Amino acid sequence: MNDFSSMNLSHETEKALKSMGFETPTPIQSMTILPLIEGKDVIGQAQTGTGKTLAYSIPAVEKVVGNNKNPQVLILCPTRELAIQVSKVINNLLKYKKEANSVVIYGGQRIDFQIRAIKRGAQIVVGTPGRIMDHMRRKTLNFKDVKMLVLDEADEMLNMGFIEDIKAILEKLPFQKQSALFSATMPKTILNLSEKFQKNRQFLKVPNQKLTVENTKQLYFKIRESDKTTLLSRLLVMRNPHSAMVFCNTKKKVDELVSALKSIGFQADAIHGDIKQMSRDRVMNDFRNKHTKILVATDVAARGIDVENVEMVINYDLPQYHEYYVHRIGRTGRMGKKGYAYTFVTEREFGKLQMIKRYAKIEIEKAKIPSLKDVQRTRAKSLSKDIMKIIDEGDLEKYEAMVEIMTEENYSTLQIAAALLKMVAKTSELDNPILKRKIDQDFKKEKRVRSFNFGKSNSKGRKYSSRTFKRRTRA
Repeated sequence: MNDFSSMNLSHETEKALKSMGFETPTPIQSMTILPLIEGKDVIGQAQTGTGKTLAYSIPAVEKVVGNNKNPQVLILCPTRELAIQVSKVINNLLKYKKEANSVVIYGGQRIDFQIRAIKRGAQIVVGTPGRIMDHMRRKTLNFKDVKMLVLDEADEMLNMGFIEDIKAILEKLPFQKQSALFSATMPKTILNLSEKFQKNRQFLKVPNQKLTVENTKQLYFKIRESDKTTLLSRLLVMRNPHSAMVFCNTKKKVDELVSALKSIGFQADAIHGDIKQMSRDRVMNDFRNKHTKILVATDVAARGIDVENVEMVINYDLPQYHEYYVHRIGRTGRMGKKGYAYTFVTEREFGKLQMIKRYAKIEIEKAKIPSLKDVQRTRAKSLSKDIMKIIDEGDLEKYEAMVEIMTEENYSTLQIAAALLKMVAKTSELDNPILKRKIDQDFKKEKRVRSFNFGKSNSKGRKYSSRTFKRRTRA
């Protein structure tokens, strides 16, 4: 399918797609849109960031009948962030269908607002299972006219324990309905669930031997738990990303890590289940607008967060489930851009890393823990590339004249260049006084440290877990 115009979509939907900047469907969209429009049951599998939301949203919008104000399409999402994201896509597609409306339903929002929105009429309902169940108990949702059900991120809903809620919701929907499941991974539990409520399903999978994004450079470090924050700070200084996501397995660890990063001068913020919606909205706006460079999150809270141009993903904790690795890594290296994914692995977790590699059919390259000299050398190379780029772009006559004026004051061009570089460095984390002091302290420790090989024994049979860090470095 070369473009959306060949799909015989309604004029309003085609116009909306053009206004959104979409002309050519992605592989998962090409595979699933027409079967869904034709009313077939579908299981769609494709990696994160490949356009699954639009793949089911277009058929959903095409199916609604404007003169019937009852819900006709129900879309279930595991988290409120994903529900909000899907709702935005739906509303953009409905831009020129004035007779059709949608509503998003999730916990943390006043339920009376949602009830009023439903009463005004909403043909498409997007929501989380728990809040949908609340409305079912209150009898504020009428599902008698629902003709299409979508389970988005189906694997995550099962991992989060929504299986009983989903079954209860299915029992309230008309028997003669169409259903679609979309997910980046397809564990057996999902296939078993689909067999119970899908008829003659079509399993449509984007042909890709690797589940993770091709443009993402994937590396792992073998490290002690106590050295993780030091390694993280070095990577952040060395790479100096405009945006990075760091994943931890618990809310407590997220809060502790954000506090540690802030204490040494990084712009970091947290996302997890205990953070209220108003604060979550502020955090996400700051991250999208690059006011905050580093977002530290749990897996559940991060699902549904759609941020473009995430340069770096760091698995501070190895994910608890194999499929979580796929979802985490899928947040970088999108739209043909280069991305980096770093995973911190302790000695006892090494076997689990091998299982993740087999599951995702990938190779994750082992990386050497960067020394402080490596950090300084990499930043110097990065700065020199930026300078060379400016030289190649030209248009420097005005600045050359300024340099000539300064040389008349008996300063050499080398001194002038060095002073300007010092000015530039002051805008980076490397010249942050708190972080610089922390790095200097690490550097002094490093001079006294013996070189260790992770997992290899010395002559006395003892094992060490870091190549360059002191045995009990406190970060």
